[in-house]
Amino acid sequence: MQEIAAKFKEITPKERVKIPRQPMPQQHPDKRVKNFDEVPLGYTVEQAITEANRCIQCKKPSCIDGCPVHINIPEFIEFIAKGNFQRAIESMKKYNMLPAICGRVCPQEEQCEATCVLKHRSEPVAIGRLERFIADWERDHGKIALPSLAPPSGKKVAVVGSGPAGLTVATDLRRSGHEVTMFEAFHAPGGVLFYGIPGFRLPKRIVWAEVKILQKMGVELKLSHVVGKLGTVDSLLEEYGAVFIGTGAGLPYFMGIPGENLTGIYSANEFLTRNNLMRAFEFPTYDTPIVDVGRVAVIGGGNVTMDSARTALRLGAEKVYNIYRRSRVEMPARDEEIERAEEEGVIFKLLHNPVRYSGDENGRVKEMECIRMELGEPDESGRRRPVPIKGSEFTIDVDTVVVAIGNSPNPLIPRTTPDIKVGSHGNIEADTETGKTSKKGVFAAGDIVLGAATVILAMGHARNAASGINEYLQTGKW
Repeated sequence: MQEIAAKFKEITPKERVKIPRQPMPQQHPDKRVKNFDEVPLGYTVEQAITEANRCIQCKKPSCIDGCPVHINIPEFIEFIAKGNFQRAIESMKKYNMLPAICGRVCPQEEQCEATCVLKHRSEPVAIGRLERFIADWERDHGKIALPSLAPPSGKKVAVVGSGPAGLTVATDLRRSGHEVTMFEAFHAPGGVLFYGIPGFRLPKRIVWAEVKILQKMGVELKLSHVVGKLGTVDSLLEEYGAVFIGTGAGLPYFMGIPGENLTGIYSANEFLTRNNLMRAFEFPTYDTPIVDVGRVAVIGGGNVTMDSARTALRLGAEKVYNIYRRSRVEMPARDEEIERAEEEGVIFKLLHNPVRYSGDENGRVKEMECIRMELGEPDESGRRRPVPIKGSEFTIDVDTVVVAIGNSPNPLIPRTTPDIKVGSHGNIEADTETGKTSKKGVFAAGDIVLGAATVILAMGHARNAASGINEYLQTGKW
């Protein structure tokens, strides 16, 4: 790798700009649609060093401002460019302990890469792909070093939820010398990283590897422990100096249209959990059966929609339709995920919206009635409002429907902690700078506060909460 890096030693910034952005190798659509293996295959050493040498090392790197956890992006990329991968991962982990995850699922094109100065000249540096590369290099070469820990503080913290926010808080607090116990309701850790995101986008071994690092640092993990059922936040406060709530947004939305309670209509949460966490696609090896999906319609336009549609294809669906009430331009899903869904055979029915479902004599969905839409003036989201076209109704034969139109915060802890302040959408109200809630000693961050957000945004707010918890444990001030 030093020989590869040496080829770029003398090139000028103008020459760096001319280096084309390196494409990511990936499985061919015809092959990948038949397996749950990861689709992007990752950079080779040569591709990573070449891509890193596209960075012109700006004097005022705006990419850092675009990152919710403020990674020193030019620094870790410069180390990759020089072939010093060990220093690169050390630089990365000063700010982000989950680079293998973030490099795969975070929308860099809307964050750090969106502010890269090269975007105005050609294409931005592939920051996310380089982040993934350096994390995979560390794991594959067995060079994972545990972060240094401060002397024991004698303080104990309970972290409820092991998703992105919980993992981040647990890492930072353990680094500060506190004892940390993490409570997870499911039988596997990782939260939405495990049950929500399919293995073809985020392999489970990656999540397990990150959790094992936490355990080696001394974080205690209690699985199948539902706080709100097996004890409450109040009972945790009797044992722990502080409690962090990071239980995410696990309550799915439905449309409330006729027939939505028919058999064969799933929330995306249930559909993905059955496959990602309980491995229904490997029945009977795993004992979670799932019916023959047949003709599938997935409602929505976000990343969860793409995950559900692409999962249905891998389950052997006859056809998979994506029904979305706006146009392609307004879809919130990442462009690369939409493109991969198209390559794999998802049929996009844009500017359409379901209005009712019909079932057979056994109560199973068999038909979906839709109405065509047109775009009107922008609404509060800034996107053009979808308006139904009268008399344009038509039907589609379906055997399975997956509703992927969003989630609201998990309601269990707010319901069992009556003195914690909750917003109108069921979210716990917390200061995003400190994580403090209305209840002394209780902090919250991530989707339980923000609603369904990105992994890296949840991590950024969780880091703030970890600082708030650390200060509270040291001073006792609220």
